[in-house]
Amino acid sequence: MSSYSRVIHHATSILCSNKGSLALQQLHRKVFQRVEITEDDFWYIVKKCSRFVAVRNRERTDEWGTDCVIVAKTSLRLCKNYTKQDCRDCQELHLCKYFVYGNCRFGKGRKQCKFSHDVRSEHNYTLLRECTLHELHEDDLFLLLLQNDPTLLPEVCSHYNKGSGPHGACTFRDSCTKVHMCMHFVHDDCMFGPKCKRQHVIDQHGRRMLEERGLSGDIINDLPFVYQNLYRLNTPTTPYTAKEHELVSSPVVKKEDRKEICLHFIRKNCRFQDQCIRVHFNLPYKWEVFDGNGWIRLHHTEDIERAFCDPRNTHSPGSRPVDFLTMTQESDPVRRLSTVSSVTKPAHYILTTEWLWYYKGDHENWIEFGRPDDKQRTTSLSSRELEEAYLADRSAEVTIMKGHRNYYLSFQDMYQRNPKHNTKRRVRRRPRFISIMEVENKTAP
Repeated sequence: MSSYSRVIHHATSILCSNKGSLALQQLHRKVFQRVEITEDDFWYIVKKCSRFVAVRNRERTDEWGTDCVIVAKTSLRLCKNYTKQDCRDCQELHLCKYFVYGNCRFGKGRKQCKFSHDVRSEHNYTLLRECTLHELHEDDLFLLLLQNDPTLLPEVCSHYNKGSGPHGACTFRDSCTKVHMCMHFVHDDCMFGPKCKRQHVIDQHGRRMLEERGLSGDIINDLPFVYQNLYRLNTPTTPYTAKEHELVSSPVVKKEDRKEICLHFIRKNCRFQDQCIRVHFNLPYKWEVFDGNGWIRLHHTEDIERAFCDPRNTHSPGSRPVDFLTMTQESDPVRRLSTVSSVTKPAHYILTTEWLWYYKGDHENWIEFGRPDDKQRTTSLSSRELEEAYLADRSAEVTIMKGHRNYYLSFQDMYQRNPKHNTKRRVRRRPRFISIMEVENKTAP
């Protein structure tokens, strides 16, 4: 299979240059022009990668991929406090909003804008690198931000979509600061199509209003599709599983697809031997790289594992480091195999994997959930409780308290959000390190 990171980057770029979404079949065809990848492998990546969301088309057909639209997704946002000069260290982009809109009047004149137009500043580039968006073209990045952050664009007017007049039931008419557009078109279920009496494009009134807000003509032209994608990304949908069932739900587990290390083999008492459905390895973790033909073991496994267990690290040591954020080594996919999570087994089971959960502190440090921070405040949930919630639903959002404040932790985006101040902290899930010597001592007869 081709490199995961290359496929994800090309697919993201293609989606953003095609108004943010494409049918699965079209997207695969365009990606295949640059990276040779089978339909099944491509679908597997799309379903597993948080960069993409698969939603159903309203009009289904039987051809592969034509009943499924892929939408580009990101958790990255513009910092709302940056323009108020009230932001220190945050996990959001520091950029001029009107620069993202494509029409900052200061950026085009002699007077320099007091807010950043530099997507590659030290602060911004670090965030883009962590989200693997650092290679994305500037215009593509801006479209991605617009279709993922509903606060950047005016709402679609609900009153316009009621009543029978040219402005519907909107009493503001031409002075309305919301977009007059068919809500059924936005929801992708308008039965009238081009004969609909409501707008499926931005009309002259809407164009003037949006231009006054600083949006460029090119972005305004794409807005009907951006609004559709906003709706797709912010509306709970039934997961698209027809093809996934065929690919990953088969009862026959191929050897190269096995990812759980056998606890019994480590203790030298697996009775299934070669017929075991789990991986036989002498450690509770194993690092592998895909060389184009299959998965092969990486050398210096213990060193890679030690680095990975430290939440501060984004790379392993050595001349060819593993990137823990993209799970690649140079351009090759990397994976980590491990024993089952410790929360799924009784306490007397040895060499299960104990996963620890961390959030980023105020001083570039990482603090484990349930442990006191520098002000002796602790979170209401511990690593074990978060691990149990994560295994129950990996797309869930849980509420956490620290002191008198509520936070929301999204497993899908791996961010902890403060709803009052709309700030975010990055979250990481890393295992507790266990050395080769410890494993040998625990398994000694």
